[in-house]
Amino acid sequence: MTYPKRIFMTGGCGFIGSHFVRLCLSQGYQVLNLDALTYAASPSTLKDIEGNTNYHFEHGYIQNHDLVRSLLPKFKPDFVVNFAAETHVDRSIDSPAQFIESNVLGAFTILNESRSYYNTLTHDQKKSFRFLHISTDEVFGTCEEDPYRENASYNPSSPYSSSKAAADLIVRSYYHTYKFPILITNCTNNYGPFQFPEKLIPLMIIRALNNESLPIYGNGLQIRDWLYVEDHVEAILKVLTLGQLGETYNIAGLNGEMANKTVVKIICNTMDEVLPRKNNMSYEQLITHVTDRPGHDFRYALNIDKIKKELNWSPTTRFEEGMRKTISWYIENKWWWEEILTRGYEAKRIGLGK
Repeated sequence: MTYPKRIFMTGGCGFIGSHFVRLCLSQGYQVLNLDALTYAASPSTLKDIEGNTNYHFEHGYIQNHDLVRSLLPKFKPDFVVNFAAETHVDRSIDSPAQFIESNVLGAFTILNESRSYYNTLTHDQKKSFRFLHISTDEVFGTCEEDPYRENASYNPSSPYSSSKAAADLIVRSYYHTYKFPILITNCTNNYGPFQFPEKLIPLMIIRALNNESLPIYGNGLQIRDWLYVEDHVEAILKVLTLGQLGETYNIAGLNGEMANKTVVKIICNTMDEVLPRKNNMSYEQLITHVTDRPGHDFRYALNIDKIKKELNWSPTTRFEEGMRKTISWYIENKWWWEEILTRGYEAKRIGLGK
């Protein structure tokens, strides 16, 4: 008799992690989610899966060696997936220590304790065990020519991207030094339901719904590639189950590369259709330009030929389609983001480095 595969994951109450939880449960996996429930995470994000007997939650920090060490042999995972991270570049400019603590030391703790657990497994169990670390395109720095491939040099620009780059390198070293079965994914900018309001797209949607100004950094010509979160988690599961050990896989959106200013205008135009303002003026009238972010990278872009060829994965959600879904979700689920605002998040400008 076979049993459901077990996934020990961190950061499952966050934006991307919560979507991964839902996908794994829908595929019959058992999931243990270790989450510290920091400001950007909330159990309400997974309210819809309450009562699912295949889901287990543990409140705690990934830097807690003793906690992680006790959970792994108790749950007996087949896979470990590390989502947990501080992710907002602006916050890393103001408070870099938090990013080193979580993104570097936390990732090391999960990695090292997972290796200790791995060493207790039987030969057959070791053959199927995998450790997947979730990373970002920002480790490569600004992209001036062709989109970066997986073997591009790292050139991070912010404390956030530097902390993720450090974690990537430590994870990769465990494969070469200890033959520990690791995988890494680097993704472009995600968007979709349940994204915390500090990020560009949900911030613009919520501020538009509240008839507030829509601040764009600098001239707004910075380019990002946009990846719909449900496409992303499907790619992650493919890498986890089918990826070649020791390898890194880039994940990006479907023709999603565009300037921030264009993104905001698409949001405004879509909202003009689905929820016109009471004064019949376009939401574009709310756009303002504010002081640019210090050290702001101009463009991020990833080449995804490798994951297409090796794992037969490609994104399926066009930006306009994903944006319409996202806007509709924020309109229909005010309870979720209004709860965040009542907890004290004020959506004020941070990250000026002062």
